[in-house]
Amino acid sequence: MKLFNKVAIIGTGLIGGSIALDIKKNKLAGEVVGVSRHKRNISLAKKMHAIDKGSQDIFIAKGADLVIFATPVETILSLAPRIAAIVDKNCIVTDVGSTKQKIASKLEKVFLKYAGSHPMAGSEKHGVRNAKAGMLKDSLCLVTRDENTNKEAVRKITKLWSALGTKVLILSPAAHDKILSFVSHLPHAVAFSLISSVPKEYFKFSSSGLKDATRIAASEPELWADIFLTNRGNMLKSITVLENNLAGIKSAINNKNKHLLTRILKKASEKRNILSL
Repeated sequence: MKLFNKVAIIGTGLIGGSIALDIKKNKLAGEVVGVSRHKRNISLAKKMHAIDKGSQDIFIAKGADLVIFATPVETILSLAPRIAAIVDKNCIVTDVGSTKQKIASKLEKVFLKYAGSHPMAGSEKHGVRNAKAGMLKDSLCLVTRDENTNKEAVRKITKLWSALGTKVLILSPAAHDKILSFVSHLPHAVAFSLISSVPKEYFKFSSSGLKDATRIAASEPELWADIFLTNRGNMLKSITVLENNLAGIKSAINNKNKHLLTRILKKASEKRNILSL
């Protein structure tokens, strides 16, 4: 079922490459082209049959009726006006950035038919070499909409993600960033901080617990620096909540209050069990 004639993926990395593979596998577009800063990425994406054509030049996006930005947030913001000058005004545009308020605020001004997206799938690995078809299947995809968002863009983008096997939920950009600061961004900040806190010479004594708790700290630093900074207000609030909870555990340990410490840990354990349901 073809939804688009030409799809341009700006950023053929892990997510961009996986989306491209799924679009081609499901025959949702006549042609898929990719843009990357690196020739090696383009060659590999073509070899993997993720894209039909690729270039370091964004002009390859000309004629696209769907553009998907799959780069770090600041790169999306800087490239948007340049892409807008190339594509038709009726081109549907989305992005897969992990923060939305800053992106939506700018892209709604430069594209007539923009709606934000955030497929909640991926890996701590990066690069198109780790892309795979089916990565998005049965995952959650958040589509953002506010009073300025084009209705046709929301409709077509929702149809695309549904065709790729995701469950779509619609949120405002503000709600998205507030929620994600707790369920996604804070866990990454914790993982980065935790692995930084453990002396390297102790690694040989660690069990799977440390690896499990810090797996996402292997994620791409530039990408996550952009995410933290473009969701700065919400991140500071979520980190404060974490600091308060950690301070409660620290205080109970300091005061040798086993009853309070057990109560804190029991409450947390019960909450974690809800997440597993």
